[in-house]
Amino acid sequence: MMKLPDPVQKVVDNLSDLPSIGPRQAVRLAFYLLGEKKESLRVLAESIDGLRGIKTCTRCFFIHQREGDLCDICANPARNPRIIMVVEKETDLLSLENTKKFTGRYFICGPIPKTGFIEPWQKTRLESLKRHIEEGLGGQADEIILAFNPTTLGDFQTSLIMKELVPLAKKISRLGRGLPTGGEIEFADDETLGSALERRG
Repeated sequence: MMKLPDPVQKVVDNLSDLPSIGPRQAVRLAFYLLGEKKESLRVLAESIDGLRGIKTCTRCFFIHQREGDLCDICANPARNPRIIMVVEKETDLLSLENTKKFTGRYFICGPIPKTGFIEPWQKTRLESLKRHIEEGLGGQADEIILAFNPTTLGDFQTSLIMKELVPLAKKISRLGRGLPTGGEIEFADDETLGSALERRG
């Protein structure tokens, strides 16, 4: 394979580490960037550098820029703290929030590996959720909604998380099957997600 100049190869290597981008796509993106004006590259570099100032909410693990530890949703007194939706990824939270049909709070557990084992860092997150429910909600949430993809892996992930959280909620539900089997929350439209939320059980 032809050797690229070191700065270009470094960009290719870093882009290849991103989700859904393989080596060939990374090379195409690198050449696209090379064709951009220097000012455009500077703006892109500055925007990426700005990500270093983003914080993670200590309660739900979503991102924010607020002062303090909580994100906009967790700090919003109008949100119902006793209904908690557990999602896998930040993009799932964004998709569900865009339906404007959920008024509770969220918790991001992180992607559960296909091995089915909860990673140590995820166990730490779940322990923080348990602590919050025990200390802040008197030991039980009114409802915990498990919002995982309607796939075989998603069903398995749901069963794992349910075992961890069953004693901590008066009711545990999951999204209704308005979502097509095999689909992903991140890519579902607002209407489908809203229907799945309303039909949860």
